[in-house]
Amino acid sequence: MSLPIIIQRPEGLYCPPGDFWIDPAKRVPKAVITHAHGDHARRGMGHYWGAREGGELLRIRLGPKAPMTLPPYGEPFALGATRVSFHPAGHILGSSQVRIECDGEVWVATGDFKRCPDPSCLPFEPVRCDTLVTEATFAEPFYQWDDPAIAVGEILDWWQSAKAEGKAAVLFCYALGKAQRILAELARHSSETALLHPAMTLLVKAYRKAGVTLLPTEPVGNPPKGTGFAGRLILAPPGARGTPWLRRFAPYTTGFTSGWMQQTDSPRRKAYDRGFVMSDHADWPGLMRSITDSGATRVLATHGNSDTLVAHLRAQGVAADSLMLGSA
Repeated sequence: MSLPIIIQRPEGLYCPPGDFWIDPAKRVPKAVITHAHGDHARRGMGHYWGAREGGELLRIRLGPKAPMTLPPYGEPFALGATRVSFHPAGHILGSSQVRIECDGEVWVATGDFKRCPDPSCLPFEPVRCDTLVTEATFAEPFYQWDDPAIAVGEILDWWQSAKAEGKAAVLFCYALGKAQRILAELARHSSETALLHPAMTLLVKAYRKAGVTLLPTEPVGNPPKGTGFAGRLILAPPGARGTPWLRRFAPYTTGFTSGWMQQTDSPRRKAYDRGFVMSDHADWPGLMRSITDSGATRVLATHGNSDTLVAHLRAQGVAADSLMLGSA
């Protein structure tokens, strides 16, 4: 190969032989999107390619008129001199790894991914490649996730304790992906109706439309003054903490679900009454396993703790470098 298949540009990750960007941070003509989170799917691109399985979420994020091509997982399509295909990343519904083949060489960009079981999306699919471009959000040996069932059990116990104390249980979680994962996990144990912050309602509907079984939900809406919420489970995005919207649920107890909750002494953890460790990103063992599964002879790390990951891989004799994305 005379030139790399993926390089860093000011707009984000760029594929020269395909003349497209992956999850660009700035406006570009051709954008290949790994999933619908706002820091990966941005408005204003000339044309989008994404996995069909995440198409409904991309429409919500990018708008119904955004020019979009949505092939299913595993179906190759041509972009410039490359053959591209999407493969499940296990991060959220429709999340994808991007496989790029050019002149017999294969590169894979993982996007955000995880290896833990999740009833709300397809599991990560190992894809063999020569070079792996991997996220490194939690690339420190400290981050090692327990079985998700442990966090689910803790959430259920906390909710029941709130009921016994006559309080509402306000669970903060990211509006896309984490909220639906929690609802899918809880549906295995309860049939009670959870209340949703307005930012979550359309996204939850998209998951239901995709056939994901979730706990029954209803929007909080504008209930009459004096409505009681004791014993109710309310899901809200972190941005709702400390806002007037939250006052209606008093008395309440707060929880936050995230991989960052493993840092028990961090200010982020101390901002909530309870922290539940459940991440939609790979932990350290998950990263190691995925790199091995890929068979890659070269690894490029993006986001997060890339320096730690690169140093570890080099010590193991693996060709590795950081490929940081700046504002992306």
